[in-house]
Amino acid sequence: MSSIAMTSLDLARWQFGITTLYHFIFVPLTIGLAFFTAWYQTRWYRTKDEKWLRATRFWGKLMLISFALGVATGIVQEFQFGMNWSEYSRFVGDIFGAPLAMEGLAAFFVESTFLGLWIFGWGRLSPKVHLITMWLVSASTILSAYFILAANSWMQHPVGYELNEATGKVELTSIWAVLTNNTALYAMTHTMLAALLTGGMVIAGISAWHLLRKNEVSVFHSSMRIALPTLAVAGLLTLVVGHFNGVLMTEQQPMKMAAADAVFETESGVGLSLFATGDFEGNPGSTNRNIQMPNALSFIMTGKPDSEVKGINNLNAEYQEKFGPGEYAPIVWISYWSWRIMLGCGFLLALFGLIGWWLNRKDKLTTSPRFLKISMWAASLPFIASAAGWIFTEMGRQPWVVFGLLETENGVSPTVSAGEVWITLVGFTALYGVLAIIAGRLFFKTAGKGPAEVEEGDADKPYLGLAY
Repeated sequence: MSSIAMTSLDLARWQFGITTLYHFIFVPLTIGLAFFTAWYQTRWYRTKDEKWLRATRFWGKLMLISFALGVATGIVQEFQFGMNWSEYSRFVGDIFGAPLAMEGLAAFFVESTFLGLWIFGWGRLSPKVHLITMWLVSASTILSAYFILAANSWMQHPVGYELNEATGKVELTSIWAVLTNNTALYAMTHTMLAALLTGGMVIAGISAWHLLRKNEVSVFHSSMRIALPTLAVAGLLTLVVGHFNGVLMTEQQPMKMAAADAVFETESGVGLSLFATGDFEGNPGSTNRNIQMPNALSFIMTGKPDSEVKGINNLNAEYQEKFGPGEYAPIVWISYWSWRIMLGCGFLLALFGLIGWWLNRKDKLTTSPRFLKISMWAASLPFIASAAGWIFTEMGRQPWVVFGLLETENGVSPTVSAGEVWITLVGFTALYGVLAIIAGRLFFKTAGKGPAEVEEGDADKPYLGLAY
């Protein structure tokens, strides 16, 4: 492949990585806030307590901002398949397009429809029906994410297909196999727990900011009392699901998991690396130093503390024999550190939720300024964890764009020049930068203002966007 084509490939990868990570800021936030908004509205429906109505409308505002930005940034993702990754699109279009079509034609339309009913349904729909629309919005955000994850999981673990030797393309044989791919089921569970962590932590952080200033104590104390136990439970479940996901990944993508812990030679009873260094190369071949927790990695990867873990060098030789000459290891240091950042943030979030839950049960939440201050900064943790998790998931799969079937360098558009990709890369980055400024200002301004006052009869008035 020519140097220009390689440059086009690198730029296309950078563009997709930047836009994907940016888009994924809003995905778990929208899912999480939609769930909590529905929960708070349920509390208002049952108790008729004004604080829950105000909480519903306040967190609903922030959910709408996140939803709008998620839609705007998500559209760009699908355009890139045709612009920069046409060979990939031709190869997998018969399969990859199915869950994407389901997401657009079913989940997104349902989500948009019921979101519209929720926005304009105040005073026009009965309280019960209006509440149902919000729960349907929450459910459809989850369904939308599932179809996207099913498509991505097929790239990680292809199922339900056959390779047409005549056309050189893969063809769908079972959409059911694609949608029930065990990789997708684990990814979905992991992502939904991450969404609860994100929504709950953002609610905790914003609530803490207001509680420190004694603003709307009733609304924000109540919001936080629900968010903190959810954080604790979701954090602990995320760690459990992550363990079983690691076991599955070891079976399906052993190279990714070997790179995650810098295991270069096949061994039994392998320890979990706490800190390792090596030569600054994509695949250094060995570590210079490696501090380990004995047998822990073997347990994480297989469920047995004395089991064998295949090393990068051994797998590389195995893949070269199976797929032909080449480098089949990802950039090891990226896989190694992104996995640790994700795990570290996950542990901190679970610990934060447990401490907050304990303070809540002791009725010390509003009298713990240190915890409230930490809450504000801790709101960044789920976003860091999500970004690190996606970097690990996608870059740890390299050099494959579809594992075992299509290498990334063979999926790029052959007629798109480096200059053309540069133009779109700069354009999208600039546009997303402007969106970040506008969205950030709108989000934080709305969050800082707090919930609007509810006047007599206001609960029955139409909800007109952000204007109430």
